[in-house]
Order: sequence, then C-alpha cells, then structure tokens
Amino acid sequence: MRARSDLLSGAGRPSEARRSRPKQAVPRMAPAQRKAMLLARASDFFAEYGLTAQTRALAEACGVAQRLIYRYFPSKAALLQEVYEEAIVAPFKAVWLVRLRDRSQPFETRLQEFYHNYYDAVLTRKWLRLFLYASLAEARMAPDYIQAIIVEILETIVVEAAHAQQVELPSGRDLRNEIGWMLHGAVSHFAIRRHLYEASRRVEVERILALHIRCFVTGFAAMAAEARACEGTT
Repeated sequence: MRARSDLLSGAGRPSEARRSRPKQAVPRMAPAQRKAMLLARASDFFAEYGLTAQTRALAEACGVAQRLIYRYFPSKAALLQEVYEEAIVAPFKAVWLVRLRDRSQPFETRLQEFYHNYYDAVLTRKWLRLFLYASLAEARMAPDYIQAIIVEILETIVVEAAHAQQVELPSGRDLRNEIGWMLHGAVSHFAIRRHLYEASRRVEVERILALHIRCFVTGFAAMAAEARACEGTT
C-alpha cells in the first residue's frame, strides 16, 4: 500500500495543489472540542497519507499552526497513540462478543450478526488504510490490535463453532486460532478488495458475508480434524 509521497516524513513541501488550496477555518471552541476536532482530522489525514506523514502537513490540512497540535498532543507518538485508540480500537464493541457467545441463538445466526456489525463499523476504508499503514510503518498498532481484540474474536468463534457442532478441537492455541483466521481473514480481505481495490462490488455485502460464513460452518468439522492431525504429527 503506497502512501502519498509528498507528505511523507522527510519529503519536501506540499504539492502546488495543496499550497494553493485555502486553509480550513477553525472556529472558536472549548479546548476539549478543539482537541477532538484535531484528533478526528488527524485520523482522516493519516489514513490518507500514512503514519509517516509530517505534522507540519497535518497542521496545514487542519488550517492551524503546527504549534497548536503540540499544545494538545505533546509529541507525534502521543498523537498517533490517540489516533489508534479513537480510530482503530474504539469502533469495536465488546457487546458483539457477548452476543456471539449467547448460545440461546443458533451459531450461524450469531456469526451473521457479528460480521455484519464488524464489517459495517470496523472494516471501513478509513480503518483499513490506517491499519495497513500501521503495519507497513512497523508501528505497534497492528500487533497490539491483533493481540487485544482479534485473538479473542478468533478464540470465541472457534470455541462456539466447536460447541455447536460437538467437534473436538486441537489442544494448541495457535492451531485453533488458524481455524478462526479462515473466516476472519476471508471477511477482512473481502473488505480490502471492496474498499481499497474497488473490486468485488457486483454482489451485495450481505450475500458475500453469508457465503463466507456458510463455507466456514460447513467445513468447520473437517478443518478441526485436519488441525488435530497436524498436531499429532509434530
């Protein structure tokens, strides 16, 4: 994934088009509101230009002086940490996992609800760009998110699928998570194709999600058996 090079760290001045564009006016507001505004614009900015983009260019995009950004965020690292919390972590809702574990509902129904919520609220163009830029920048955002949220999603899906189908799972955590990645990775890559590659747009989102979920549920017992066999050969 390529960042816009004229705004990367160490790059030259903004392009002529950016220099000629009028600055956005920043109205008077309370400090908390101003910080929230700067944070929202920063998350949009870094999603477009990458995490290595300069705060000088961010300030220009916000229509403020660079020193104003540092009044609210003591360093670029502090700003990026708040972008991570607000734009990457916050869209995920813990209640989704609570509902995913609610065994009063059929498992496939729970999966459908979970991934519709996750796709709509998390796997947006902005979120995906931020996450991929974070991975390319070798920042801690992507690994931290995987450990804090994705691993729990994977484990929940696999445990609930095994309970629903009365299937024995491999004992190793890594193999269990790989089974979960079969579905989560497919849904995530579908979102990447749709939002970033502008492909896979001819079929409705609901049908694609249903297809991935149905394939996962149908093949789950075979995947678990294969994972147990792999575990037995190591």
